[in-house]
Amino acid sequence: MESLPKVQQNESNEEAQAKQAQEEQMRRDLLATVLESAARERLSRIAMVSPERSKQIETILLRMAQSGQLRGRVSEQQLVDLLDQMEEAQGKSSSKKSTIVYQRRKGFDDDIDF
Repeated sequence: MESLPKVQQNESNEEAQAKQAQEEQMRRDLLATVLESAARERLSRIAMVSPERSKQIETILLRMAQSGQLRGRVSEQQLVDLLDQMEEAQGKSSSKKSTIVYQRRKGFDDDIDF
C-alpha cells in the first residue's frame, strides 16, 4: 500500500482545516441571524462552561431553523426554555444528575498560629 507524500498529506490537512473553518463560520453566521443578542450572549457563556452542551444547543437550533420550526428570532427566554427541555429529556434518559461535592480537609484548623 502506497502512502501519500508529505506534501500531499499537508495539503489535504490544510484543505480539511479550511473546510472545517468555513463550516464553523457558516454555523456562527446562521446562529447570529437566528438568535437575538441576549440569547447569543447566554449561549456564549454556556460555551465557556460546557462546550459540548453549547454544541448540542447550537445543533438543535440550526436543525429547527432549517426545518422551518422557528418563527422569527429566538429570545433569551426561549433559549432558557429550550435548555430546560434539554435538561428534562436528559434527566429521563440518564439518572445521573450533576452535583458539586465539597471536600473539606479534616484535622486542619485555621485558628492555630505556628
